[in-house]
Amino acid sequence: METKGFTQDGTVDLHGRPVLANRTGKWKACAFLVGYEAFERMAFYGIASNLVNYLTTQLHEDTVSSVRNVNSWSGSVWITPILGAYIADTYLGRFWTFTVSSLIYIMGMIMLTTAVSLKSLKPTCTNGICNKASTLQIAYFYTSLYTIAIGAGGTKPNISTFGADQFDDFNPHEKELKVSFFNWWMFSSFLGALFATLGLVYIQENLGWGLGYGIPTVGLLFSLLVFYLGTPIYRHKVRKTKSPTRDLIQVPITAFKNRKLQLPNNPSQLHEHEPQHYINSGKRQVHYTPIFRFLDKAAVKDANSRKPPCTVTQVEGTKLVLGMLLIWLVTLIPSTIWAQINTLFVKQGTTLDRSIGSSFQIPPASLGSFVTLSMLLSVPMYDRYFVPFMRSKTGNPRGITLLQRLGIGFFIQVIAIAIAYAVEVRRMHVIRVHQIVGPKEIVPMNIFWLLPQYVLLGIADVFNAIGLLEFFYDQSPEDMQSLGTTFFTSGIGVGNFLNSFLVTLVDKITGKGKNKSWIGDNLNDCHLDYYYGFLLVISTLNIGAFLWASSKYVYKRETKEVNECCIEMESKALEISPLGLQV
Repeated sequence: METKGFTQDGTVDLHGRPVLANRTGKWKACAFLVGYEAFERMAFYGIASNLVNYLTTQLHEDTVSSVRNVNSWSGSVWITPILGAYIADTYLGRFWTFTVSSLIYIMGMIMLTTAVSLKSLKPTCTNGICNKASTLQIAYFYTSLYTIAIGAGGTKPNISTFGADQFDDFNPHEKELKVSFFNWWMFSSFLGALFATLGLVYIQENLGWGLGYGIPTVGLLFSLLVFYLGTPIYRHKVRKTKSPTRDLIQVPITAFKNRKLQLPNNPSQLHEHEPQHYINSGKRQVHYTPIFRFLDKAAVKDANSRKPPCTVTQVEGTKLVLGMLLIWLVTLIPSTIWAQINTLFVKQGTTLDRSIGSSFQIPPASLGSFVTLSMLLSVPMYDRYFVPFMRSKTGNPRGITLLQRLGIGFFIQVIAIAIAYAVEVRRMHVIRVHQIVGPKEIVPMNIFWLLPQYVLLGIADVFNAIGLLEFFYDQSPEDMQSLGTTFFTSGIGVGNFLNSFLVTLVDKITGKGKNKSWIGDNLNDCHLDYYYGFLLVISTLNIGAFLWASSKYVYKRETKEVNECCIEMESKALEISPLGLQV
């Protein structure tokens, strides 16, 4: 099915016509996409990194409520991509889903900018005494936030996968370029986050919240114009299945119906199309793996049934999703740790000495820029030095396996939360020595004590955040790659919800009666160190759970067409060991 000059993976242009490989796709197409990603991340982090301060200082919410509301909104931003990915994979495709959703996102940003700019939409203050926000003001503010969350649901899972679609897996040179794609894609994302945490946070606190939200709004509009300029050279994947998620329902149901049938001793006796079928259809055959064997009964041939059984490829697609779900579950605790950056770390910073010189005060949310800076420095080092060095040692084109990359990131996170715990113990010691009790009293301890935990979380993200995005895209069934990447976004979302749940639960349990809550409004008179210690314990236990899940995971193995007369089997993840942590 190879045609001279055209892409070999069957991609087309916006009008459904085959595209020439040398005129479309690759990095020249991605150049039009990365601008949107940078500005969108600038908008998101411009809101998320300082939202807890806006809620407490402008809307006058208490600490626990503000942390819960920040986590609920952030969680929604990362959860809604499940719906956006389903719509893209089943109905509209990535390009049109992104187009509609980006307009909703822009509308939400405009609403939010007006919510923080117009006096009628903000609480009023008289002689230093501020009124509580009215029901209308609160409703409009949160409607703006959740409009953004709905828009992000369609943009987040589709823009990165649309970028990855610009590289032809059947072309060895383009496949090599794709190995670095997610590293540099996230690099552009980090640039946007850096400007947000360094520039926008300062603007919000010193020049006005309206300007702080207005700048990314204008930036998003500009990046959308740039995105559409690249339309003639974009490649679009053709949907080969009308309902890609149908197999996820059909396979378990068929396996249950066939539960009394005997599995053959040889997997080759299970139902599967001839290789030529996959060559003619342009689909990829996925080969048998000896996991979740109860699903194999869906592919057992039954002489008494008129309806053909599921194919091995269909069964393996369902197995892939179950395997990814297993890995997804052990990413929830690391996502909960990551949620501290925009919540408790920021509130912790407000209690410390933030002075530089005699007049300049560091906005506490700006320390988040060190997460981004450490990422920006680490990504090129990882891509240009670490990967080639490890490749020479292991022979793996990625240097290390995808699950090894995640494991390293999770381990660094544990070190980071251990340091956060130690620093908080030190802060509490300084509070006792200086007999500080007031909620607004500044602890004589420099804010840069928090720097190591921020930097380490940034380095950890180079391994686990980028690694997770690549893992879920790479291991997804062919027709569900947008939906597959929502394993990445939903993990972060559920992590935020989990953090919100833990903060609320811990506050209620520890603050019963006359007991002092671990997480109170007055961080100078509570036990945040105990909460960090709790996070350290569950993070350490999660490492053990991750090692177990990795040992059970089997990577996807596909057959792809090389030319019209032969086929080639490949491991999609470039590692085929059943033990996920082995090279």
